Amino acid sequence: MAAHGKKKRHDDHGEHPDERWLVTYADLMTLLVALFMVLFSISSVNKSKFESIQRSLQDAFSGRILPGGKSIKDAGGSANIVNPSVAAPRSSLEPYVGGRPKNASSTGGAAKEQKDFQKVKAQIDAYVAKKGLSGKVKTEITDDGLLIRLLTDNLLFDSGSAVPRAGSDGLLTELAGTLAAEGDHQLVVSGNTDTVPIHSGRYTDNLDLSTARAGAVVRIFAQHGVSPARMTAAGRGQYNPVAPNTTAGGRSLNRRVEILVPRTAAAATSSSSAGATTIPSIKPDLTPTKP
Repeated sequence: MAAHGKKKRHDDHGEHPDERWLVTYADLMTLLVALFMVLFSISSVNKSKFESIQRSLQDAFSGRILPGGKSIKDAGGSANIVNPSVAAPRSSLEPYVGGRPKNASSTGGAAKEQKDFQKVKAQIDAYVAKKGLSGKVKTEITDDGLLIRLLTDNLLFDSGSAVPRAGSDGLLTELAGTLAAEGDHQLVVSGNTDTVPIHSGRYTDNLDLSTARAGAVVRIFAQHGVSPARMTAAGRGQYNPVAPNTTAGGRSLNRRVEILVPRTAAAATSSSSAGATTIPSIKPDLTPTKP
């Protein structure tokens, strides 16, 4: 009996070979079916649900879903709330843009400003002539305002330096006193250089050097009574020449510090103010120094 049972089990094994690969195949089919179902569910969009979500988002961002919104409106509130515009900060340089008046003022104000410029110019010119600095310092009244131009060679700074020379104290002190007593005009102090590269390890380039020189003049003015709030230091490097940099004389003219007292009123013209004094244009006739 036992032998018969053993033989039967042997026969069953022979009729059914190893079929374990069917398990892997079935798993693969199941995964494929699940993948296709997911892809199908993603590709189909419930239009009604999509529109409902869209309306909900619109209501959320419109501010109408806050509780009590309707009661506030019925009580006199307004749904059209306008946010107040933020005013731009006022600048101390607002009266002019780029040295020119932003808004023209009355002829009387412009005439008074012109006389003030002439007075300051006369005081500076008298000091310059007394000290024999006519070839180094020039003043000019332009459409932008009163311009004071100082050459730096052998006057303000040594080559490649932003430390004021000892001999420049008297000139800068005199200018500071005159400009301090002038009034409330802004002062724009700008440093300028030629195109020759500097070889000083302290300054990166001519732009850096010109900025340091303008700052040095501003600090001296502040020490002698000019309010720092009135002054702006600017470095222009070699980018604002008044003469060609192809000659030694031209490069000497470009190595300079300029002090601009900008206008705050429109300059009076011959047609709008009878009898106004016309200030002729002054060409840059500064005497260059020898290289």
